[in-house]
Amino acid sequence: MGVIQELLKDIPVPKMAKVKQEFDDSQVDNLGDVLRAGLAKEQIKKTVKPGMEIAVAVGSRGLDRLVETTAVTVKYLQDLGAKPYIVPCMGSHGGASDEGQKAVLEHLGVTEENVFAEIRSSMEVIKIGELPNGLPIYVDKIASKADGIVIINRVKPHTAFRGPVESGIMKMISIGLGKQKGAEACHQLGFKHMAEHVPAMANMILEKMPILFAVATVENAFDKVAKLEVLLPQEIEEKEIELQKLAKKQLPKLFFEKIDVLVIDEIGKNISGDGMDPNITGRYPTPYAYGGPEVTKMVVLDLTEETEGNANGVGTADFTTQRLVDKMNRDATYANGLTSTVVGPTHVSTTLPNDYQAIQAAIKTCNILDFTKVKMVRIKNTLEVGEIEVSEALLDHVSEHPNMERISNIYELNVDEEGNLN
Repeated sequence: MGVIQELLKDIPVPKMAKVKQEFDDSQVDNLGDVLRAGLAKEQIKKTVKPGMEIAVAVGSRGLDRLVETTAVTVKYLQDLGAKPYIVPCMGSHGGASDEGQKAVLEHLGVTEENVFAEIRSSMEVIKIGELPNGLPIYVDKIASKADGIVIINRVKPHTAFRGPVESGIMKMISIGLGKQKGAEACHQLGFKHMAEHVPAMANMILEKMPILFAVATVENAFDKVAKLEVLLPQEIEEKEIELQKLAKKQLPKLFFEKIDVLVIDEIGKNISGDGMDPNITGRYPTPYAYGGPEVTKMVVLDLTEETEGNANGVGTADFTTQRLVDKMNRDATYANGLTSTVVGPTHVSTTLPNDYQAIQAAIKTCNILDFTKVKMVRIKNTLEVGEIEVSEALLDHVSEHPNMERISNIYELNVDEEGNLN
């Protein structure tokens, strides 16, 4: 037995129980009809002319009903006689390469066959101007040559800064459409200034580029579209501010003020730009965002298949597994940190041989006297927190909380021969 195993062998892992968390589950059922109604604005009809080539910008996030939203938008433009095509709009994601960004879209189901439009992917950009402080502003070269540009994205709180406009349409324009160079420029002076730089850059792009409209969604706590709006260029900023307020109200959460150990089964870029949403975990990569529970020790066990080895966010956790590290694509992961200038999340956290020992290590170091009373929460990922697992020490809190309900008996965590959770 090695020294690590010796240190952990007597650390007890608590029995758990399944708990249902209740959130507002209102959603848009007839999304296609709502979207088509929004697209039927007179200004859009007057602006889109037969034969126009239109770049439809689609990002790397796993938006609810992204394929349907994209396909309906493409079809509407085609019905007006336009020739739409898809451009990846995701900054440095996909390993900051042409093929990598196209592959990200295909993983999300945005293929030429599914959305009835070809994908034109390139990392080439053109510079269209500078902010007064000298920061350059870039736009995807392919999109810049289009007769019109359409943006599709979800509006939600950002993971590293706070402001009236955070993650949404304007960030998609300023960072996503700017590819790696645009993302790098917007992050150059750090997240402390992002609340100013994102709208400033986006407004210059809106002024100089033929952006026709944006399709903005807000998702509920179960990642289903709760609201969809089609925004004209002149109303993007004002309406996005209102959508951001709604998104913050809809945000899922863990209904605990303090957690000794938080176990997250999987992280990935398809879950959040940070691998896991800090708005859920309470662990932020910068000091410019806040909210969520106080978590003493956090464990991440694995990567999603969709993230293709990009392990950004693993460094925000205290412990991880050798399985996750073995899947890590360091080029893709480090490109994220080098572009955002925030490299803490790309560090490799303390690595244990398997899930069980990683959890034991977190319990051992969570600074409590009685390990049998550890307040531990386990979630699949930060997109799916409607059903979670909690340790016995948290069940009294669960029984007293109006938004939580215990839905199982207490049980031991099921571990396979290699020490990994089933």
